[in-house]
Amino acid sequence: MKAYKVTLLIIDFDELGPEGIKNTLQNTRYPNRCLSPTVQDVQVRDIGEWTDDHPLNYPGNVAAEYKRLFGDKDKGNV
Repeated sequence: MKAYKVTLLIIDFDELGPEGIKNTLQNTRYPNRCLSPTVQDVQVRDIGEWTDDHPLNYPGNVAAEYKRLFGDKDKGNV
């Protein structure tokens, strides 16, 4: 399974991939046009098999796992 960094962390349960996520975010019609996102960069990491015990499945673990996956200074795609 993949996780994508687009300022937010997206768990790709439906396997949309980077372009699918970008298109969904940019082409969704938000109520009253409250958001108008333009995706500038997408970073991807393989997070292994998803299970109920996955670190990203627990709010208390998300920040540490996010930092482990993407790091503070990480700018490159995998």
